[in-house]
Amino acid sequence: MPPFFDASKSLAALDQDSTSVALIEMSQTKWLIAATVPGFERSPLKKLHADPDSVLRLLRRWRSEAIQAGREVRRTVVAYEAGRDGF
Repeated sequence: MPPFFDASKSLAALDQDSTSVALIEMSQTKWLIAATVPGFERSPLKKLHADPDSVLRLLRRWRSEAIQAGREVRRTVVAYEAGRDGF
């Protein structure tokens, strides 16, 4: 019998030295993006217009900055709130 697959558990460990984690708080017009990025002393926070392409550009910029700081970002993890009411 094959082992039971549990989709709630990660198949790979979270390597904080090479993983960027971004959280997005969404409203209809503005999105707030907070992150932890390898090599950053600060936890970046940015408010953007509600536009997926803007978020991708921002995440790529933060990744480039991490690389310039001498860190390799092999994985980016994104979490977001599912509804505009915060739940």
